[in-house]
Amino acid sequence: MSRILSANVLLGIAPIVLVIALWQGLVSFGFAPAVLLPPPGFVFGRLLQQLVTWTFQQEIAATLIRLFAGFAIAVVLGVSIGIAAAANPAINAVVRPIVRVLAPLPKVALYPALLLLLGFGHGSKITLVAADALFPILLSTYYGASTVEQKLIWSAMAAGTPRYEILFKVVLPAAMPSILTGCRIGLVISCIVVFLAEMITSTDGLGHALVTAARTFQAVDMFVPLITISLLGLILNGLLGALRSYLLRGFPEA
Repeated sequence: MSRILSANVLLGIAPIVLVIALWQGLVSFGFAPAVLLPPPGFVFGRLLQQLVTWTFQQEIAATLIRLFAGFAIAVVLGVSIGIAAAANPAINAVVRPIVRVLAPLPKVALYPALLLLLGFGHGSKITLVAADALFPILLSTYYGASTVEQKLIWSAMAAGTPRYEILFKVVLPAAMPSILTGCRIGLVISCIVVFLAEMITSTDGLGHALVTAARTFQAVDMFVPLITISLLGLILNGLLGALRSYLLRGFPEA
């Protein structure tokens, strides 16, 4: 098991090292001017300097608050609606056409309307994150709940289990692998969308820090927020993967 884990870690690190090496090569051989593409050593050094400053920590906190709030709303709504649609044909008949219309729609197109309704603070950004992360979670939950073996439900009904308890004790656990897959997709989308929303209009957050650095032609400071959001996404995805392994430790595919 330890060898497999070490191999997976090495395979995960190798592409990152390759990208950094390519980045350094582009700068070293003059394919990109250092003014526009600073060496990775300068960028990572600046990142370490920024991480200990209170101002940059506030930028990270603002981004994380919006990310976690929007993602949490998406999880609650996506799982609830997905299970309800799979369990109730009437709800399914209402939800299905709405999903077909709204799922392909780029949610960022709704951002100007959200700004008018909710203002320039946390509300509009959290809502945009929730709207974008909702559909992969909802669809994964619906698929997982719809493919639960009927004999499990029949066995629970034969044992006299109330219908609402069947949802929580049979359907939800059986659909958990699909739900968690949707959550991982939704988390990646949340990281992208919150950063984009802060770039468009914000007074704080990592996206705002990038735009501010770009406007003042500070190339090194411009790359620092990019790497920070990438590292946050990597860490959060790893934590969610660990949670998935823990929750699915009884499943064969885990």
